[in-house]
Amino acid sequence: MNVAKLVIAGAAAGVLTAAIALPAVGGAGLTVKGTTEELELKPENLDEPALSELTKIQDVNGKTIAQFYHENRQAIPLAKIADVMKTAIISIEDFRFYQHGPIDLEGTARAMVKNVTGGGVVQGGSSITQQYVKQVLLNKAETKEEKQAAIAPTLSRKLNELRYAMAIEQKYTKDEILEKYLNISYFGASAFGVQAASKRFFGKPASDLNLVEAATLAAAVQNPEATDPNVNKERRAKLQARRNLVLDRMAQLGKITVAEATEAKKQKLGYKDTPIPGGCEQSKYPYFCLYVKNEILLNEDFGKDTAERKKFLDAGGLTIRTTLDPKMQEAAEKAIKKYVKAKDKPVASQAMIVPGTGEIKAMAASREYGTNKKKNEMSYNLVADVKHGGGNGFQQGSTAKAFTLATALEEGMKYGDGNNTGKTFHVPRIEDTSFRDCKGRRVGSEWDVFNSSEGGGGFKTLQTGTWGSVNTFFMKLEEKVGLCKVVKMAEKLGIKRADGGPLVQVPTFTLGVNEMDPVTVSNAYAVFAARGQYCRPMAITEIQDRTGKVIKRPKPKCKQVMDEEVADAVNGILSGVFTKGTMSQVGGINRDAAGKTGTTDGYTAAWFAGYTPNLASAVSIGDPRGAFKHDLTNVTIGGRFYAYVYGASISGPIWKQSMMQALKGIEATSFFPVNTERFGGCSDACAPKPKKDKDKDPDGGPPNDNPFDDFFGDRDGDNNGHGDAGPIIPGRH
Repeated sequence: MNVAKLVIAGAAAGVLTAAIALPAVGGAGLTVKGTTEELELKPENLDEPALSELTKIQDVNGKTIAQFYHENRQAIPLAKIADVMKTAIISIEDFRFYQHGPIDLEGTARAMVKNVTGGGVVQGGSSITQQYVKQVLLNKAETKEEKQAAIAPTLSRKLNELRYAMAIEQKYTKDEILEKYLNISYFGASAFGVQAASKRFFGKPASDLNLVEAATLAAAVQNPEATDPNVNKERRAKLQARRNLVLDRMAQLGKITVAEATEAKKQKLGYKDTPIPGGCEQSKYPYFCLYVKNEILLNEDFGKDTAERKKFLDAGGLTIRTTLDPKMQEAAEKAIKKYVKAKDKPVASQAMIVPGTGEIKAMAASREYGTNKKKNEMSYNLVADVKHGGGNGFQQGSTAKAFTLATALEEGMKYGDGNNTGKTFHVPRIEDTSFRDCKGRRVGSEWDVFNSSEGGGGFKTLQTGTWGSVNTFFMKLEEKVGLCKVVKMAEKLGIKRADGGPLVQVPTFTLGVNEMDPVTVSNAYAVFAARGQYCRPMAITEIQDRTGKVIKRPKPKCKQVMDEEVADAVNGILSGVFTKGTMSQVGGINRDAAGKTGTTDGYTAAWFAGYTPNLASAVSIGDPRGAFKHDLTNVTIGGRFYAYVYGASISGPIWKQSMMQALKGIEATSFFPVNTERFGGCSDACAPKPKKDKDKDPDGGPPNDNPFDDFFGDRDGDNNGHGDAGPIIPGRH
């Protein structure tokens, strides 16, 4: 058989003319007729989509806390790649790279002869530029057919590569082409690009590679699957053999001495198998990570649908700066671990949010995130709603009473106003009820609401009814101000069900029958701290693209939803929860703070939601196996037995410890004083009439009584400062 002849006619003006005299050859994947054809190869522009790059999520200090990637790649400039790496890759892949023109005609001619006589593409001979083109085409391919076409062993594919390569050589300098090649190439072990490969193989950036390491990475690009060091010993042996070949080639070309090559070949492979954390599962702060991830997936600014947004997140090479404060996060995690163990069936979770901005500073839970049931891991976001990867949440219990309190104050009631309440409140049947939802429909079913802690009834004020968390008091208060008004107040504060469904509007709305998540409850209470300003929960402060350009810098989305003085009045009453109410046994945090315990009917869950002017937080505890089936009675949590778990039993102490630690170093600020002219005393509807005042105090109480009673009215003359009709039993609701 005659040997094929390839005569290079010229390469002028960007046009390459080749006269090819080929014998009749048949082979797998290749058929060439015995004729002489003249081919004009003209440069053809290549579409170069942006490379898939690793996205980093950072905390408020700029430290990476999570990574997302479709391909583990971090593109870097050539200047940040060690010179020895450049030398090694050029030596083994295209030693004439800086000498030849648009294509390596000598290498191409040699390869084409081999390919024709071999019946297929049996020799590469491709320049680095051609290899780059091939990688671009492969990366662009989305379907199986497109991927096969990008690597098909045909002359037509090879000729197309040549056309694209000619255009690339015209478009970029040699250094720019080498940089692109090193950033696009796959090295094995799930590492794309030289920077990711250097970190994966050797735990260092590409700028710090030494001779042995550079030769190893240069060896990996030819057939990364066959030499993947992460697979087994055999493939690591193949990689080491190929590395030694690279070292010999470098010595042959005079890039290193023979002695240097000999010494380098004695070295072990040195593969470190450095982990490449990806996704929220491997983040130090998985629950916050899930929140951020879903913020991207829910935002139409980042793609027309979820699939497009996920691609943007996984492949965009973004740097996402967030609101997470590691100091506050640590405070929450430590407090939770003190009271609830990861192996416990009930789970505690907590969110911390800044009033006036909505910035989420911490999201913590007692269990690790993951799918390993043996390790008691949770597979969803315990701290957030379904939209942000969460579950259905837990009934919020008496933390919902704050919304009824706020409604009453907004309706013009005063601190001393209230109602006579008994041990039970009868909810009448629908035809007799006065409760109506926001569509004007009668709601309810005949049953009785009981107080979980108070021994007696009597007159309760807005203060004492709140401090004692009296169920029957709040049922009558909600009935008075109107169920719909309470629902609308809750909605203004951002309250929504964790499962995304509409709020259940029933008479017991004020007792917290709707399931919530800590982020939602914490953010609602932050409105009181911000004097009536609602801010949407915020986790992302800045997004940079792969070039470092800021493409989005979200601002707090806030609006005034409540009169400032009404919020001040709410703060004034909720502050007393720590000193005169259900948190008095737990105590305060040595600065202005307000809050509300929340125990659900049947002890299915327990909450505490509270705030200072600087920070709001909500803590929940419940059993994710089913709160009604697995209630919080006769349970051991954190190594301690509880006959009943109240809001102040576990959630309250977690809140106290975490808030004290989180606020260390932050100057204490005070709540605005209550407008006593507007909210002090009681209205004309005040009842019952005061007793005879023996010491002429304004409250009508006995001599030397409590001054707090003087201002707000001592209804029972017991000097306890509550103005109630019975003692407050702390820590019970």
